[in-house]
Amino acid sequence: MSVLTLVGNPREGSRTRTVAVEAAEAIGARIGTTGPHDVVDLSALGPHLLVPGPFADVEVALELVAEASVLVVASPTYKGTYTGLLKSFLDRFPPDALAGKAALPVLVMGDARHALAVEVHLRPLLVELGALVPTPGLAVLESQLPRLAEVVATWADRVAPQAAVTLKEGALR
Repeated sequence: MSVLTLVGNPREGSRTRTVAVEAAEAIGARIGTTGPHDVVDLSALGPHLLVPGPFADVEVALELVAEASVLVVASPTYKGTYTGLLKSFLDRFPPDALAGKAALPVLVMGDARHALAVEVHLRPLLVELGALVPTPGLAVLESQLPRLAEVVATWADRVAPQAAVTLKEGALR
């Protein structure tokens, strides 16, 4: 079983990546995965996502996502939803490409008014691709970043049991 972090922030070294990696490590520890988790950071792939035809680094990223058991899919909140960068990447997958995988949506936002975006926008995208999505997704306000470990731990304690069941159900499909 493997956990992969997919980061849809166009900026390299973003706070979104920090939050996503923390979430992946917390979930991984609670469901029993060991070792470092792979990270696909789309910031380096952005210029290649809209070019027709294959690009080696994009193909490698797609393969890593397709092979993972658990996906932590993270984005900053832009205009009340996830980034176009993340959407452009996920649009490369055929329907049901994430079937049997647990996907955990994560959004980082500046305003609490966007907190539902993780459930209303990112969750349906992952479900459309066939992923099993435990509840709730993680919505992190920028003001919570100084207490990130605590925020993520509280969320992971709540979601990890569902993720474990989701993985078992996915394996039965």
